[in-house]
Amino acid sequence: MAQTSIIVRLELDHGKVTFGDVASAISMAGGDITSIDVIRPGQDTSVRDITVDVAESAESDVVEALRRQEGIKLINVSDRTFLVHLGGKIAVQPNMPVRNRDDLSRVYTPGVAKVCSAIHENPNKAYSLTIKRNTVAVVTDGTAVLGLGDIGPHAAAPVMEGKAMLFKQLAGVDAFPICLDTKDTEEIIRTVKAISPIFGGINLEDIGSPRCFEIETRLAEELDIPVFHDDQHGTAVVLLAGMLNALKVVGKRIDQVRIVVNGIGAAGVSVCKMLLAAGVKRLVPVDRDGAIVRGGTYEQPMWNWLADQPQVEAAEGGLKDVLRGADVFIGVSRGGLLNAADVATMAPDRIVFALANPQPEIDPEEALPHVRVLATGRSDYPNQINNVLAFPGIFRGALDCRARRINEPMKLAAARAIASVVSDKELNEQYIIPSIFNEQVVVKVRHAIIEAAILTGTARRIPPDFR
Repeated sequence: MAQTSIIVRLELDHGKVTFGDVASAISMAGGDITSIDVIRPGQDTSVRDITVDVAESAESDVVEALRRQEGIKLINVSDRTFLVHLGGKIAVQPNMPVRNRDDLSRVYTPGVAKVCSAIHENPNKAYSLTIKRNTVAVVTDGTAVLGLGDIGPHAAAPVMEGKAMLFKQLAGVDAFPICLDTKDTEEIIRTVKAISPIFGGINLEDIGSPRCFEIETRLAEELDIPVFHDDQHGTAVVLLAGMLNALKVVGKRIDQVRIVVNGIGAAGVSVCKMLLAAGVKRLVPVDRDGAIVRGGTYEQPMWNWLADQPQVEAAEGGLKDVLRGADVFIGVSRGGLLNAADVATMAPDRIVFALANPQPEIDPEEALPHVRVLATGRSDYPNQINNVLAFPGIFRGALDCRARRINEPMKLAAARAIASVVSDKELNEQYIIPSIFNEQVVVKVRHAIIEAAILTGTARRIPPDFR
């Protein structure tokens, strides 16, 4: 159940109510007091800020319980999540202070002219003389925001700001949110190309399927900097990392297991591609109308691509039909599709990755007694498949070697690097994927990305620690 934290500011009439009454009302409504601050003491009345942890579904119950209590005046209610977003979560800071006229003449006119001329003569110098070498654009049109759908560019901005924060904190990459007020594929492509000179990489985010496929493909072909749609490839990289370790736990090989992937949208297609690249021989992609079968014909080009792959099974059927006998279920679709009886039809030592958020394809509590390894997209269960494990290190490595693109070998290398952070000694059913706060994740992913970029000829620079 999703939790939140609120701060309620109350004026208490001591002749009518005690703090014990307040605490009891909050507790009975489902809240848990974590801190109390006296704002204005007094003998007859006082004002206090009370911080309350509460399930999101019970937040209004707590507030209403306080409103009904005689002797309490509810002055204000603040959600702590909203408080951290006030004024935005990121800012631009200069690398040096401008303290006098001499400083000004160096960072701006007239001194900046010689730097501009140097870049004009050799555009590659932009990497050393501007922010390009360490800056990524986080681009969205707000049409496919996780768990929220098409909410538009303004409402998507807090997500993009949050991603920029993670880029900086985890990998030292400067990222900036670019929220585009258009759903037109050609306009998005033109706009990103037009703003690309100042950026060293493009991270596409929360753009609806199937437009996201063409947008990424075109930009990757037409730009000479890395373009990475995180909803597709970030999910696939981290999922593969977890899958490699889950298969170790159950003692099965990736080229021998039968894998069902449900939800063949942006993430699902990329997951299928990664699994095939990693060596999967028996794959069953499934969408709402049933299995995508080898030799079939479909309206979506990427489904037709899957239907052409020899590893894709030819058997038709709905999700519950094709799930029988499967070793692995991967869900990147929607919640509540399966129950324990469905999972019980799978092969022994079942692996279930139910990644729909906030409600997984099967309730984790219902699934756990019937599976060997369970992973979700949620933080309140073990084995969270979180894109944050991938994109900071991927871009850190791509920027450091000035890669032209992020190709399939680089993604595979990143997945294996993430998996390697969990040692064989640590590996178990409850721990197949490292924490996003494990500092080795970015270090190992960066190294793997640079090495793969060099080997595949997409690196334009060899960092000093690789020479």
